Amino acid sequence: MDYKNIYQEWLENPYFDEATKEELRGIADDENEIKERFYADLEFGTAGLRGVIGAGTNRMNVYTVRKATQGLANYIAKVGQQGKGVAIAYDSRRMSPEFADEAALCLAANGIKAYVFESLRPTPELSYAVRKLGCIAGINITASHNPPEYNGYKVYWEDGAQITPPHDTGIMAEVKNVTDYATVKTMDKEAAKAAGLYEVIGKNIDDPYIEELKSQVLHWDSIKEAQKDIKIVYSPLHGTGNIPARRVLKELGFENVYVVKEQELPDGEFPTVSYPNPEAKEAFALGLKLAKEIDADLVLATDPDADRLGVYVKDTKSGEYISLTGNMSGCLLADYEIGQRKALKGLPEDGAMIKTIVTTNMADAIAKAYGVKLIEVLTGFKFIGQQILGFEQSGKGTYLFGFEESYGCLIGTHARDKDAIVATMALAEAAAYYKTQGKTLWDAMIDMYEKYGYYKDDIKSITLKGIEGLAKIQAILETLRNDPPTQIGDYKVLSARDYKKDTIKNLETGEVTPTGLPNSNVLYYDLTDDAWLCVRPSGTEPKVKFYYGVKGTSLEDADQKSAALGEKVLEMINAML
Repeated sequence: MDYKNIYQEWLENPYFDEATKEELRGIADDENEIKERFYADLEFGTAGLRGVIGAGTNRMNVYTVRKATQGLANYIAKVGQQGKGVAIAYDSRRMSPEFADEAALCLAANGIKAYVFESLRPTPELSYAVRKLGCIAGINITASHNPPEYNGYKVYWEDGAQITPPHDTGIMAEVKNVTDYATVKTMDKEAAKAAGLYEVIGKNIDDPYIEELKSQVLHWDSIKEAQKDIKIVYSPLHGTGNIPARRVLKELGFENVYVVKEQELPDGEFPTVSYPNPEAKEAFALGLKLAKEIDADLVLATDPDADRLGVYVKDTKSGEYISLTGNMSGCLLADYEIGQRKALKGLPEDGAMIKTIVTTNMADAIAKAYGVKLIEVLTGFKFIGQQILGFEQSGKGTYLFGFEESYGCLIGTHARDKDAIVATMALAEAAAYYKTQGKTLWDAMIDMYEKYGYYKDDIKSITLKGIEGLAKIQAILETLRNDPPTQIGDYKVLSARDYKKDTIKNLETGEVTPTGLPNSNVLYYDLTDDAWLCVRPSGTEPKVKFYYGVKGTSLEDADQKSAALGEKVLEMINAML
């Protein structure tokens, strides 16, 4: 059935509600819009669903959410785990509570108990809840830092991590098998509650979650000494972080926490930013204004689902606030957590730090300095979670720290996804510790550069929307795959990794070895002088991303080398468009 016929089916089928039909009648004269909404089903990928909210098979709406949940329910039944239940959380976006309820009631109709948070909660708390409640799976309704018109549906498995093989492909297949929306089950909410298949959760998860975070504190002494002096500005960016982040800082004893009032309350329109992303400079405009007024030590912002943390720290020498990239804040926390653990308790012989393939090489240098194993995984925090599960199952390996360049890390193993609430707590603790040493966080960062090397990492990306954009993204990857570069700017390509083909080719000897990682449409180039370039399509947005890193002899040298490599990357991109 082509997209026009499916569009007509939605208009005529009594299964679809009148509001949906009214919306679709409004695009009757827009051929391209009809095509965009109905040319395909919204793809249930390895992380679940993410798309623009609206009527149609290729949009986020109650029907696509129900369809995805029916597929998940069918898979849970297939593996014989209906008795364990599913935890459900949601963020501040448009339709998030409604989508959460639709998912819960579909599960209930399939005889699977849903534990639904009473109000919005951070992604890491959902990960924690899955394990705390002994659930078989979890669902989180969120589109993270995407623009306001988006929402999404992430699926977690019983270990608390987002789904990985074989469950991801198994669930995807079951969702694909649901072809008739009318066969999707649902039931009345009150009936679900009466049957014990819909349970509201809240404080019973919040309290132990916060206690788990506090158990990770290394230097209560430093917090006590500096808690009156440290000034912290925090913004939840209209999302889920406001209550838990403020609570944990208060319970640790920090007395001077200033919340950006304009961004404090949940709001799916994200009125103060065009893009609620803590990587974006504009997200910090209001926070930095407040920081300058009160002379804050650090400025923090969590994204709407509070799994990623953006950071600015004050340089007391210049009086300026300096942005820390995800690589910088991740390394700062890695060095603090592993270094202080070593000083206070010693490190386990099988200790490991985990990073993704697009994360800075400074992580390798930190791991080497402390004598801990460095494990590299594909992009996506679920692969870090998968490693933690492997440690538990084998009894070999002790998780020390894990992070990715996209502003996400995890301290502790209470969750299996990145946790901006624990990162907020840990950065405040680190600021207190360094303050007792007469240093700022920026001083600590400079100390790290001098110890490990002046690493600088950046990213260029291009957005290519729609059907044509998707084809262009694939064409770029195939061009590079079939004709890999031998020189990029001033750097010679030493080896080319193709994670789709599971090959690493040494360009000097021609030797080919396996990557050892799962199949993924990613290309990676090891360059001379510890530089690198990685190309991958985004898993959540219509983008192709070019990650790269260099190592300099000073901050200025690293900046210059990074800028020069960035220019060459842009030339590569433009040549392929």
